[in-house]
Amino acid sequence: MTQRSHILRRAEKSLLLLLCSMLLIGCTAKPKRPIPAESEPDIGTESSAEAPETGTAEQTGPAEQTGPAEQTAPADSEPAETPPAVTAGCMPVISIQTKNTGSDALKFVTEPVAEHVSASIASWTPGYRIPPAPYYEACTVTLTGTDQAILLDAADAEVKVRGNWTTSYDKKPLRIKFSEKHSMLGLNSGAEMKNWVLLAEYKDVSMLRNKTALEIARGLLEPDGLYAADAQLCEVYINQQYWGVYLLTEQQQTGKKRVAVSDPKKDETTPMTGYFLEFDGYFSNEDALHQFEVDYNNNAPLVPYDGNGGSGRTMTCLPESRYDRKVPVGFTIKSDIRSQAQHDFIASYINNVYRILYAAAYQDEAWVFDSEYSGIQKTSGMTPRQAVEQVVDVQSLADIYILNEIACDADLYWSSFFMDVDFTPGKEKKLTFEAPWDFDSALGIKNRCPDGTGWYAANIIPDVNEHTYETINPWLAVLIYEDWFQQLVREKWTAAYDAGVFTKAQKEILTVTDACKDAFSRNYSAWGSSTEVESIAQELSPAAMRCKTQPDAAGQFSGWLKNRIDFLNSQWHT
Repeated sequence: MTQRSHILRRAEKSLLLLLCSMLLIGCTAKPKRPIPAESEPDIGTESSAEAPETGTAEQTGPAEQTGPAEQTAPADSEPAETPPAVTAGCMPVISIQTKNTGSDALKFVTEPVAEHVSASIASWTPGYRIPPAPYYEACTVTLTGTDQAILLDAADAEVKVRGNWTTSYDKKPLRIKFSEKHSMLGLNSGAEMKNWVLLAEYKDVSMLRNKTALEIARGLLEPDGLYAADAQLCEVYINQQYWGVYLLTEQQQTGKKRVAVSDPKKDETTPMTGYFLEFDGYFSNEDALHQFEVDYNNNAPLVPYDGNGGSGRTMTCLPESRYDRKVPVGFTIKSDIRSQAQHDFIASYINNVYRILYAAAYQDEAWVFDSEYSGIQKTSGMTPRQAVEQVVDVQSLADIYILNEIACDADLYWSSFFMDVDFTPGKEKKLTFEAPWDFDSALGIKNRCPDGTGWYAANIIPDVNEHTYETINPWLAVLIYEDWFQQLVREKWTAAYDAGVFTKAQKEILTVTDACKDAFSRNYSAWGSSTEVESIAQELSPAAMRCKTQPDAAGQFSGWLKNRIDFLNSQWHT
């Protein structure tokens, strides 16, 4: 089964709904357009440092969009109104100014769609004009603090649209690549980096799901020395036009201040290097050197964690026959590897790590690597748990499991699930789970655990549109019935709950909503609500679909998250 046929099947029902809606009401509700500002905010500077940055990752998710979003061209539109001046105490302001002063200057942010996305849309949309793929535009970027202090002054950068299906939305996420390294708003303890991301938060009307998930992630991962991106809401102007509220956050990449694994050196071909990896349904879009498949112990069945011992069911994560409609999910190698030997080594390693986990959990056997990490063998010299702990950072796996059990992310089976391992001297050589990402389809926005109760992350998961197939995330499910792993989860949950990690993040939703109401109002004036766009609204849970304004959506999100925290606390707190 091809990825395209998979996407086409998932789109059939959604496209039919969209066409029917258009026939009934004439057209799908369109978002409003960005508003020109009276003047561009003032800006200032910060110093930069030099260090290599590689191994980047774009935000991903399964193919949910069922047709092209309406393309807007803010440069040609008339302003709906002049927004009120941005005042101190609201949000920082990022101003992007293109060096191109021509009439086409804004096309880099209004037109591009990721190539594999536009190809899929064209396959079911007669007459669809293929837009340009995302491309970098030379710009300067300026940054103003909430107190109007100048923080960064016209820093040279390139900016482009980034992401997968989010590139088909009118309000598109962006990647900033500075020519020199800069700190941005003190994020990640003031780390100076070249690459930063602006998430548009278009689908999520609350605009707070990614921010909240990353706050919880840092509360879970940082005590274990693990990485989760830092983030802060900002208002963005492009060529003096108001472009809305965005979430400024970090690019998923390797580096001392991000995913701290070694990068392959230029002309280095040895397998004993660092690897940054993504469990990724889009893996086949990568070149052959940067993708591989895993057989998951010959697709051995897993018992889903549903609170009832699996209810007599098992699940595999790969298709079991040519009639099975599941789509294979492989791996993308985010590190800039240099050789086939590196590719083959890490593919074999990941396959064997999973076999060690499965043997420990389902066969009560201990298996270990040989000295070259090229093969595994059974041993009586340690327990199955010890065999697992030799190859996996189990603290990180428990952290990521807790985060995803909270989030109930509809994309969990498909993408944005990251891990890494470093084989350079002095490193632990353990598979580590960190750098969580992409939660705009999580946390109560879709019909997953709709009342906040029930088990999700290691349970059977429906495909993104809930009508094609069921699957499971094997990395979260394989150890879930091990008593020692469950105890580790309970201990970690209790420590984080007692430290206020979860309740603080939940309460912050309404605090930010009230403090930034003017900024959210300006964003609504520019873009409207995505729940008014049929192709997006049909993805949402009934509760999320009813939310037309940011305060409404924030209230729904906050209530759902409180229920979710209360449910998990009743199960795990000791």
